[in-house]
Amino acid sequence: MADTFLQTIWLVPIYALIGAISTIPWSPGIIRRTGPRPAAYINLVTTAIAFTHALIALSASWNKPAQYLYFSWLHVANFDFTIAVEVSSLTVGAIALVTGLNVLAIVFAIGYLEMDWGWARFHVMMALFEAGMCALVLCNSLFFSYFILEILTLCTYLLLGFWFSQPLVVTGARDAFLTKRVGDLFLLMGVLALYPLAGTWDFSELARWAQTANVNPTAIALVCLALIAGPMGKCAVFPLHLWLDEAMEGPVPATILRNSVVVATGAWVLVKLQPVLALSPFALSFATFIGAVTAVGASLIVIAQVDVKRALSYSVSAYMGLVFVAVGTGQTQAALLLVFTHAVAISLLVMSTGGVVWNSITQDLRLYGGLWSRRPISAIAFIVGAAGLVAFPPLGGFWALLQIADGLWTTQPLLVGVILVTNALTAFSVTRVFCLMFGNKPKPMTVRSPEVHWPMMLPMTILMGFVMHAPLVLQSLSLLPEWAYINKDVALLLIWSTIFGCSISAVVYLSPLVPKPVTLPWKPLQDFFAYDLYTANLYRVTIVFGVAVVSRLIALIDRYLVDGIVNLVGLVSIFGGETLKYSTSGQSQFYALTILLGVCLLGTIVGWPLLSHMELSFSF
Repeated sequence: MADTFLQTIWLVPIYALIGAISTIPWSPGIIRRTGPRPAAYINLVTTAIAFTHALIALSASWNKPAQYLYFSWLHVANFDFTIAVEVSSLTVGAIALVTGLNVLAIVFAIGYLEMDWGWARFHVMMALFEAGMCALVLCNSLFFSYFILEILTLCTYLLLGFWFSQPLVVTGARDAFLTKRVGDLFLLMGVLALYPLAGTWDFSELARWAQTANVNPTAIALVCLALIAGPMGKCAVFPLHLWLDEAMEGPVPATILRNSVVVATGAWVLVKLQPVLALSPFALSFATFIGAVTAVGASLIVIAQVDVKRALSYSVSAYMGLVFVAVGTGQTQAALLLVFTHAVAISLLVMSTGGVVWNSITQDLRLYGGLWSRRPISAIAFIVGAAGLVAFPPLGGFWALLQIADGLWTTQPLLVGVILVTNALTAFSVTRVFCLMFGNKPKPMTVRSPEVHWPMMLPMTILMGFVMHAPLVLQSLSLLPEWAYINKDVALLLIWSTIFGCSISAVVYLSPLVPKPVTLPWKPLQDFFAYDLYTANLYRVTIVFGVAVVSRLIALIDRYLVDGIVNLVGLVSIFGGETLKYSTSGQSQFYALTILLGVCLLGTIVGWPLLSHMELSFSF
């Protein structure tokens, strides 16, 4: 029976599509008598079915070779558009992760959006999100993966603009959409340029081609850079990272998926393309450099943020930067392990803080405090999520960071330092958020702040248990090394960096000796981190300014050159028509004379080169 579920794993995205289509009648209000609540229940049932299907299939796929299914779509000239599907323990496990987190996000949304008027519309878009991510995981074609990524970008735009009556929401959705378009444009160029070189878009065939490929170094470097640009936008990696900050204007239940698995879609494509990227050492070095800059830069930005959602969003960018470092150094398995551990940990952190924001009105960390005694379950969930995110043994984040750092210990120790700095800064930032939100004394905004109700508490508790038991799950699947064989030097450095970051942050934000609010001693440095390293200003003086100048130039050309020629033709036509109407006398001999003169004039113009030559010959 399990083998049947494995062979039909391609049905999982269809479950989500069925849920989305079934929800449509409630979205525009066609069905009014029941209210919008059935929309959530329908999607919950279809997602639960998909999750159960994936779990059963996962048990049948383990320790088995990958299988490939092909669905012929279109054959035109020399192009064969066949949808390739990869069925393996990796893809099925990724589907189980996506559907499992979506089940928890839907239950959380039932409580979070209980009184919202756009309930049905939200669940339609969440179902499309799930369908797109599951399809991307199964798809073994770069060409079709690009189109799936575009669908996910559209879903991101729609979910960010969910509360479209608010100006900041509209602006955030627009900016996020346009930022992603930059990376998508380069990705499309890379996808189209790769086909003439490799002759295929199939990921498995690309990997085999890359083993023996002999291509021009400059050409393959440009193609690889274009292929990297797409995941840079999806993963919110510098300099295309600001969209994730803008995305915080959307509902928290959507943020659960976006900060965990949606940003990882770019990392998934990057991992699949790693054999091709390995053909260009420059491209791998570029990915490593961008990842290191993002990891350290985003971690520094976090410590100056006063908005709790922004603090978590930049932590996501930091960890996606570490994923780029892992892929750039050839550690694809470590990259996937980091994606998994980060996804479950950050989802728990978003649930914990999202529940606090839900009934506390504000997102400003400076207005929180003293919630430990009032919201103990949310506080414990935050602690578990933070411990699973950083290198805190024996939870998942420790093993993922250890595997990446161990692979770089002897070859690139400088990158090990980047990982240690990122881990220490992340530990500092999550401890800072915990101290400001749950520590110290209650403030006016938190004096009356009860714990969330059960639809939001249930998924938080379930996910908290999974984060704590994730190492046992990974160990049962033989995905973790034995304690006796780990690099103890690297492990101790990671542990000490975690302790250092947490302890310094606790002393700074809990000690009464440090004046509050805590700021950096030099205000320009504080502003530098608080305003995202002035990346937005950099956009304005470069890309935005350049686009504005080109747009004005094109507008001037259109107004005075293109419109001028069109207007000139129109004026000539009007003048000619007005002139000819006076020559209409009704006399046939006059018309014949006009035609004769016109033929003579036309013959003179056409034969002028010949007449000039005859004149010169006669003169000679």
